[in-house]
Amino acid sequence: MFNNEIRSVIDLLVAFPDEQSCVEHLEKLRWNGRPRSPFDGTSVVYKCKNGRYRCKNTGKYFNVRTGTMFDNTKVSLQKWFLAIYMVTSHKKGISSMQLAKDLHVTQKTAWFILQRIRACFGLDILKPKMVDNTQIDETFVGGKNKNRHYNKKIKYDGTRNFIDKVPVMGLLSYGKVNAFVVQDTTASSLKSVIYSHIPLGTTIVSDDWQSYAGIERDYDHQVVGHARKEYVNACGFTTNSLEGFWGIFKRGIIGIYHVTSRKHLQKYVDEFVFRYNTRQDDGNSRFNLLLSNTGYRLKYKELIV
Repeated sequence: MFNNEIRSVIDLLVAFPDEQSCVEHLEKLRWNGRPRSPFDGTSVVYKCKNGRYRCKNTGKYFNVRTGTMFDNTKVSLQKWFLAIYMVTSHKKGISSMQLAKDLHVTQKTAWFILQRIRACFGLDILKPKMVDNTQIDETFVGGKNKNRHYNKKIKYDGTRNFIDKVPVMGLLSYGKVNAFVVQDTTASSLKSVIYSHIPLGTTIVSDDWQSYAGIERDYDHQVVGHARKEYVNACGFTTNSLEGFWGIFKRGIIGIYHVTSRKHLQKYVDEFVFRYNTRQDDGNSRFNLLLSNTGYRLKYKELIV
């Protein structure tokens, strides 16, 4: 394992000059000197040639890539490490076109690499738990209605829902955020997220959107009257921190990714959540945190169906 801090792409290439150095670092993070079989965690493991291992109970061979985001890909670990460093260190992310140029791969390959990385951002182990004083709010991802051609404008129906926009609900507690793509901003959709992720009896801070009505029976519900241009209520509660996260998220979507579909939006949300929650970490900690949690392999056919 390297000892020097990674503060640039140059540092990364010095720390991992070849495939073997990447393999050794990944084995240290995943196994810490005790290889475990992905087929049977209780099995004895035998070390074989060329970085392979054999599971005694199943008779199957594996390596440190097996069962991870790096599995079944011809892209070198060095390029994977570069991609992980770039997507975690760039504050607003990196597009597949730019990554393709930086790694000298096709745009299709770069997009698949990024989607596999984003799938690991969404692992439960990397999601923070809400504890108390949780700010909640929703935002919409999609173009502004006023900017559309007159025959493409969407008729306002009196609610916060637009058929061409995707709502995202955010939760923030003590500087840690979590966010979810939701079907709509009705009471049933928003309350489902609230009751699933926020402990009963704790304090919730929201704006005065009507879908939050009734949660005061189970929570200490603090309301900030945005409709009347109130941004800090009489008790000193606010949703400004979560609004700040929405600003970072939307600038990244608009400036880097431009367009995202509803199908893949949650992966992009998880990406911004990960970077926000690790904003105080140094480059090494953030890089190794993701490498330690790469145990999910997203298959290409799952992305295109």
